[in-house]
Amino acid sequence: MRAMLLTRHGELDALVFESAWPTPQPGPGEVVIRVDACAINNTDINTRVGWYAQGDDNGAWGEPLRFPIIQGADVCGVIAAVGEGVPHERVGERVVIDPWVRDPVAPDDLDRAGYVGSELNGGYADYLAVPAINAYGISARLSAVQLASFATSAGTALDMLRRAKVEPGERVLITGASGGVGSYAVQLARAFGAIPVGVCDPSKASLVREFGAVETIDRAADPTALEPFDVAVDVVGGPQWSSLLLALRRGGRYVVAGAIGGPIVELDLRTLYLNDLVLIGATITEPTVFAELVELIERDVIKPVVAATFALEQVYDAQRMFVEKQFVGKIVLDLAGR
Repeated sequence: MRAMLLTRHGELDALVFESAWPTPQPGPGEVVIRVDACAINNTDINTRVGWYAQGDDNGAWGEPLRFPIIQGADVCGVIAAVGEGVPHERVGERVVIDPWVRDPVAPDDLDRAGYVGSELNGGYADYLAVPAINAYGISARLSAVQLASFATSAGTALDMLRRAKVEPGERVLITGASGGVGSYAVQLARAFGAIPVGVCDPSKASLVREFGAVETIDRAADPTALEPFDVAVDVVGGPQWSSLLLALRRGGRYVVAGAIGGPIVELDLRTLYLNDLVLIGATITEPTVFAELVELIERDVIKPVVAATFALEQVYDAQRMFVEKQFVGKIVLDLAGR
């Protein structure tokens, strides 16, 4: 099969295309999926460059990486083969993949969780093998490219909103509102009856309002000038971070799942405790989140947001466009044409 291998941490040349890489075989409880589309995510870039490094580790978000690996967590495809214990009737089923692989013995143990495209091979290839429990059948009348846009970004957005317990009528400030997670967070918050306000570049404001934002503000603006927010949904961090907490009402909730603007921020503890704020970190989604996401897609509650598509061999171009951030929504690899 064709596969794009990450051979080490580094620049784009760390990714090496192979035209005849071994096709995976399903183990017990696994399925092999023919990949029709796979989206690009921040995790792909961060893993490649070693951004998750802390101390002396090798740049993985969890366990040390074993190179080469095949990246790509957001997969839509068709089950091509099943392993022992998986009904043969699943062959031919169209599926989307929950990228969080949990230990079947201890699914609630976060230290045992792995990520597709990191701890196990992902969708930058014609085929991948995953536990059958992670392959969700889907019948929505959307293209593979559209369906591949949801898993990580919409799943993360949904997880953040659920962790923050967003309620109808609440004001929700959403950073990075033109990106993958942000654009879906805006849609979901609006669908849940909340009042989303998107933070984005002014050139992208009209599209963010189309997603459902009642208002947008420039990412360089001061959100404290607005009516206080109940919740801040953040994937940016960076130098503007402290203003997000100041923009919250007393008892407000802040939830974070990224730091594309910079991971080191300054916190005045008085802002936190004197205002009874709640800070929430969100990485590994609850097992129920992906099932809910699939249901929302099937019900047409959220719409796919696709900015551009590339062929598998064009991963360099796809990741380069992703890093430049001059787009709205998701960038997706289209493998269906082979």
